[in-house]
Amino acid sequence: MNLVIISAAVVAAVGIVVGIGLGLFGEKFKVEVDEKEAAVREALPGNNCGACGFAGCDAMAKAIAQGKAPVNGCPVGGEGCAKAIGDIMGVAAEAADKKVAYVRCKGTCDAAKVQYNYQGIKDCRMAGSVPGAGDKACSYGCMGYGSCVSACDFDAIHVVNGVAVVDKEKCKACGKCIAACPQNLITMVSYKQQTFVQCRNKDRGPAVKKVCDNGCIGCSLCTKQCKFDAISMDGGVAVIDESKCKNCGLCAAVCPAKVIEHPKAEQLREAMAKKKAADAAKKKAEMEAAKKAAEEAKAAAPAKEEAPKAEAPKAEA
Repeated sequence: MNLVIISAAVVAAVGIVVGIGLGLFGEKFKVEVDEKEAAVREALPGNNCGACGFAGCDAMAKAIAQGKAPVNGCPVGGEGCAKAIGDIMGVAAEAADKKVAYVRCKGTCDAAKVQYNYQGIKDCRMAGSVPGAGDKACSYGCMGYGSCVSACDFDAIHVVNGVAVVDKEKCKACGKCIAACPQNLITMVSYKQQTFVQCRNKDRGPAVKKVCDNGCIGCSLCTKQCKFDAISMDGGVAVIDESKCKNCGLCAAVCPAKVIEHPKAEQLREAMAKKKAADAAKKKAEMEAAKKAAEEAKAAAPAKEEAPKAEAPKAEA
């Protein structure tokens, strides 16, 4: 009985000593936690996508708490997240320009030429490692095997008719699809941007048409039409400067290949065609009127010449 009591006492004493030791060590070597950092981390969505430019949400929270990152720096969280973090940090969250991904290709199944039947793994990165990089003849275009689809955590991108298409309402601008695309076709654009060149093929017109019916032919009509110097040529393909673009859509209206996307492109084309027809009709009417006036003047000229001249009165003798 005494042995049991002694054993229990020893265990209890050891436990007390260890507990005190752990408490002292914990106090001495404890890591200070910034309450703001913890609160910011709680407000972040936790996707750890890296779209903010940091390694993950923990790193982002630390940077915000230290004033090294803006409170609206998380593209996934959006305005709600920015406001919550702004309240924690005691600063106003400025409205950030929402970004979304965009796929610069219009090489659909019915437009892109096929060079061979690819039977390999349905993954763009894998297909890119074989000669020809997939069955489509265009070496610049979307392969359509969906590596970007697999990379997206928000169901915001799908392959439609052989080309990846982004749902801008679901896109969180995390950038994972950009990293997954071996063709470098996907880019970040402003949510408000409406005008896009759906091609990246820098070859000249004839070479482009050999591989895709929907490619940019490099005619440069769009550059001549733009009044804001917002579109230029990069080799044989048109490129839009988003910072200068006013989304007027005139470049899309004059594009003969219809490779420039704009929501009102067809309406603008119709309006321009009507104006052109009206201007032509007006010019024709003016020319006919001028011709008729010239003919009438010509017909009147001989009549005046043939008319007898009035004799001057003679003075009396």
